[in-house]
Amino acid sequence: MVTTHDLILRGGLVLDGSGDAGIEGDVAIDGDRIVAVGDLGGVRGREEVDVRGLVVAPGFINMLSWATESMLDDGRSLSDLVQGVTLEVFGEGWSMGPLSETMAAELRDRQSDVRYDVAWRSLGEYLSHLEARGVAPNVASFVGATTVRIHVLGEVDRPPTAAEQLQMEALVDAAMREGAMGVGASLIYAPACYAATPELIGLAAVAGRHDGLYIAHLRSEGATFLEALEEHVRIAREGNVRAEVYHLKAAGRSYWHKLDAAIARIEAVRSEGVRLTADMYTYEAGSTGLDAAMPPWVQEGGHRAWVARLRTPEIRARVVAEMQAPASGWENLFYETGADGMLLGSFQTTRLQPLAGRTLADVARERGTSPAETAIDLVIEDDTRVGTIYFMMDQANVRRQMALPWVSFGSDSPSVAPEGPYRTKHLHPRAYGTFARVLGKYARDEKALSLPEAVRRLSALPAANLGLRDRGRLTPGMYADVVTFDPATVTDHATYVRPHALATGVRDVVVNGAFALRDGAPTGAMPGRFVRGPGWTGHP
Repeated sequence: MVTTHDLILRGGLVLDGSGDAGIEGDVAIDGDRIVAVGDLGGVRGREEVDVRGLVVAPGFINMLSWATESMLDDGRSLSDLVQGVTLEVFGEGWSMGPLSETMAAELRDRQSDVRYDVAWRSLGEYLSHLEARGVAPNVASFVGATTVRIHVLGEVDRPPTAAEQLQMEALVDAAMREGAMGVGASLIYAPACYAATPELIGLAAVAGRHDGLYIAHLRSEGATFLEALEEHVRIAREGNVRAEVYHLKAAGRSYWHKLDAAIARIEAVRSEGVRLTADMYTYEAGSTGLDAAMPPWVQEGGHRAWVARLRTPEIRARVVAEMQAPASGWENLFYETGADGMLLGSFQTTRLQPLAGRTLADVARERGTSPAETAIDLVIEDDTRVGTIYFMMDQANVRRQMALPWVSFGSDSPSVAPEGPYRTKHLHPRAYGTFARVLGKYARDEKALSLPEAVRRLSALPAANLGLRDRGRLTPGMYADVVTFDPATVTDHATYVRPHALATGVRDVVVNGAFALRDGAPTGAMPGRFVRGPGWTGHP
């Protein structure tokens, strides 16, 4: 009797995520699972697709996605989907739950690019809401350390009481039981930077008890980079938790040389048994807001309090002085990058949108004000943090990090469509090119890593770091998240000048056994699911 499967991908180079060289063969799928891999000439598929000349790989995992709002507008997640991404992972410090009523109201009030009803309160409810609305890729999230802090303390700069610490830990515990991947922190931003190490150890330990991951944007990537890394190691050890560094980098020309010591330290603690990994994006520029160019004290109390203080002449003068001096106790991206290295991106005010794509230095010259004064004015006028691209990394360091076997990848961006509501934003090109760039620029063209290794680090490595036992590999029993691509042509096209350009070279993307992308075009299917972490209790 001839066995029949729902779908067979025939004749591709199967790179199963192990990092091995791969085999020419077939992949069979029944329902939402892979059921066979190899020479399947003796079986048939109800549907068979010829993938000769293509690589067949596990779906790629975006370890740092900011598609939390963009996917509420467009569930296709197009800029990532066409690069082979089958799992978007949210939660760098801020997560879409748990929300108090005050936080939910603030989230409604501060909406700009996408308008939506905040119909959830817990993190699990948000992810279930996304799944119910329909999404092409799978979704998952860390619970934000910033989010639970705001939930309990608001945005004040003080340590929690013992009772408040227990409240925060209880929120983390509840999120882990709902399926959070762990705890995410972003320690250069207010109010996250107000948290001392013991507070973070307490939250991380709760995640560790559920076999979750503690993942953090370090407290410094510049002047005190190595000290911040040491704090991260301490949290991992004392919290008894697996840990990851978000977007590993040495930021600022003065600190590029510190990457060598950081890598050596990570490899040393890994050899001692600390379960420490990292992720990165594949560019020499980062992207955040102008809040990262101003001292944290002026931002205490949240956005409205920040803008109100900036309108006060005495406070404004103090902020300008601190922006223009070497930082003491905070990460001053304005000083380290310089106004010529700051590319203005996202404005919500129509009058200011023509400034997008210009440097802060250029706009300051046009306005006849200093760059620091101009940055303050733009925050006040736009009433946002003003998305900004900072050119602060060394390309040689980026290439070196690409070769590290314990580093995976994340876009640190929304996932968008060129015709969507973000079309007026001058986004970082990483929103469109992070993953294709791994396969094309760095694996194929620059040989910074092999193609099988690139696939492993886009799939099996992040899946293992997340504690996912049934995704990230092309082996029988795994969920059928599969991508096919042409290794000779896969390419990113987005640039700093022209960021809204989709990558090419990925032909098919299968999510949970269904085609979300076929022959390079989205199918309209929304097979994505809420992927729950290892602490999930099994309840909705």
